[in-house]
Amino acid sequence: MGHLNHTMVTHFFMQGISDDPELQVPIFLLVLFIYLMTVGSNMTLLLLVCLDLQLHTPMYFFLGNLAIVDITSATVSLHHFLIAFMTGNRFVSYVNCFSQMFFFGVFICSELHLLMVMSYDRYVAVCNPLRYTVIMSNRVCFLLAMFCWVSSLLVNVPLIILLSDISCYRSNVINHFVCDPMPLLKLSCSDTSVLEILLFVEGLLFFNTIPSLVTFTPYVFIIVTILKIPTGTGKRKAFYTCSSHLTVVILLYVILNCQYMRPVTEESMDSSKLLSLFNTAAIPILNPLIYSLNNKDVKSALRRRWRYFHKTY
Repeated sequence: MGHLNHTMVTHFFMQGISDDPELQVPIFLLVLFIYLMTVGSNMTLLLLVCLDLQLHTPMYFFLGNLAIVDITSATVSLHHFLIAFMTGNRFVSYVNCFSQMFFFGVFICSELHLLMVMSYDRYVAVCNPLRYTVIMSNRVCFLLAMFCWVSSLLVNVPLIILLSDISCYRSNVINHFVCDPMPLLKLSCSDTSVLEILLFVEGLLFFNTIPSLVTFTPYVFIIVTILKIPTGTGKRKAFYTCSSHLTVVILLYVILNCQYMRPVTEESMDSSKLLSLFNTAAIPILNPLIYSLNNKDVKSALRRRWRYFHKTY
């Protein structure tokens, strides 16, 4: 596999999560289990949102979009690892590698933007409940969802163009289980310092600073409003919901910062694989559990669908 004498490559070899032969089967089974749980939980939520009329509200509309993001991002990032274990073929073509990197970036950005929009939705629901249905109309919800998807595409196009401008590589061995910008930069045989700065600045602005500020600012107003609630029961319920949502958002931003907002070294790439696995596997499971499947409205909808299924069949 080794060195390619500073030439262009047509295929990359993915090292995977670990080189230890004894860990291959346990890691595969763990990743497969997590992937099936991710798809199963998010698909359940998505079907409930589509089928149950009582869940046709702005909050669940955005949760349905988030479920789509979680399913697709997990599939894009983990499918090659799972197939590679079953077939023994760890090679991925140059085009497929950059396609995977592009779409994974789109889905990560979409998730950040959806969390940003969802925080605004919760702000309106808590701080301006009487005008909630007027402000969060069907048209507004559709436009906000379109903004999340389209803006994510536009943000990631320059990133892929910059990365594809790398003309040669020292090796075609990627120290990762997914095509990721960090190991690709490390493999480049040309000076990538300017490219790293540009990627850092764009990532800082569009994957960190702007979405995080817009996401966390509404929660400040939400907390202030919650503190004004006179009853202890209502206050505890609101704090429980708000804190669980904030936990997922903070966890996602901490992982992304640890993963990408640091210099590219061998040590950082080794730890980046673990962070990336957590980001692509654990977060998509936490989202439906914390945001919806533990919600009484979703539980009621699940019971209604179950009763309907039994009556029908």
